[in-house]
Amino acid sequence: MSYLTLDGLAKHFGDFTAVDGLSLAIEKGEFLSLLGPSGCGKTTTLQMVAGFVDPSRGRIVLDGQDITALRPEKRGMGVVFQSYALFPHMTVAENVGFGLEMRKVPRAERDKRVAETLELVRLGGLGGRHPKALSGGQRQRVALARALAIRPAVLLLDEPMSNLDAKLREEMHIELRGIQKHLGITTILVTHDQVEAMTMSDRVAVMHGGRIVQLGTPFDAYERPQSAFASTFLGQTNTVAGSVVATHERCCEVALGASAAPDARRMFVPHEGQRYAGRVDVYLRPERIQVVQVGQGIDGRVATRVFLGSHWMLEIDSAVGRLRVSQPNVGAVPPGEGTAVGLRWTDDDARLLHAEAAHGR
Repeated sequence: MSYLTLDGLAKHFGDFTAVDGLSLAIEKGEFLSLLGPSGCGKTTTLQMVAGFVDPSRGRIVLDGQDITALRPEKRGMGVVFQSYALFPHMTVAENVGFGLEMRKVPRAERDKRVAETLELVRLGGLGGRHPKALSGGQRQRVALARALAIRPAVLLLDEPMSNLDAKLREEMHIELRGIQKHLGITTILVTHDQVEAMTMSDRVAVMHGGRIVQLGTPFDAYERPQSAFASTFLGQTNTVAGSVVATHERCCEVALGASAAPDARRMFVPHEGQRYAGRVDVYLRPERIQVVQVGQGIDGRVATRVFLGSHWMLEIDSAVGRLRVSQPNVGAVPPGEGTAVGLRWTDDDARLLHAEAAHGR
C-alpha cells in the first residue's frame, strides 16, 4: 500500500469544478510535483491534503489511516507557503519553534530541534534575528525550517520559491532536493515552473482542468508526453501537421504538411503501440533539430535569432511551417537572420498525437 493515497478527490465551488476525481498514490520518501498553470487545481489539491479545504468527495489516506475528516493540526503535515507566512515580531528561532511550542514539546527538546533544523538549512547562528533582517532566500529557509522542525509525516510546498530571483531559485532547487533526500521525507510540491518540477521531483503530475493528464518521471513526462497539453507545457515544442499514410510494426509513415501530397516530406515516427490514422500532429523538441547546410534536410530560412547565454534560439521558416530550434552555445555564432539553412532530425526524435487531441477537440 502506498504511503499517501488520494482516492477520487473532487472539489466544487458552486458550479465550478476545481478538482475533478483526482486519484494519486505517493510512496514514502517520494518527491512529487503537481505541475500546471493557474486554475488547474493543483493548489486546491494541496489544500485538501493539508486539511485547509474539505473535499466535495473522495478520500485521503495517510499510512493506512483515513485522514479526510481530520483537522489540519492533527494530520502531521509541514507546510511552506508562497508568502512564507513568518511572524514578523518573532525571532528566527521563535518562528521555527512555534509549531513545537503549540505541540507542547518541552523547552529543552524544542531548543535542541530548533538549533538542529537551523543548521540543516544553513541558518545556524541566525536564530536571534527577525525576519525583516533577512534576505528573501534566508526567509525561505526559515519557513522551511519551521515546517521541518515538527518532523512532519509529509512536507507540502506551495510555490515556495516564486518570490526568489532566478539565480537564487536555481540554487534553492538543488539545496531543497538535497535536504529532502537527506531526511527521506515524503514531499509534494505545487508549482507552475516546469524547470523547478523537473529539477527536484521523482515524479511529476501534470494537471489541467482539475485532472492529471500526465504522470511519470521528469524524463518520461518530457520525452513521452501523453497529451498535447503535456507536450506543450513541459518545455517548448514544435507542432507539425501531418497525415498517416501507412502503419508498420513499430512506426507510422507520416506525410508532413497540411495535405498528404505525393511530394510531401515523409517521416517514420514511432507509434509506441498506439493506433493512429488520418490527421495527426508530430511533435519535435527544439533541441532535437539540427541546423545543416541547404539541401541536406528540409530547407528553410532563419527568421529570428536570439542569444540566451547557455544556448541560442532560432526561429526558422520552412516548408512544414515555422520551427523553433535550440542550439547550445559552444562559442560559435549560428547563422544570422535571413540566412538559408537546412534542418535535419531523426525519426526517433519525433512524437505522435491525434490531431483532435492536439487541438483540444
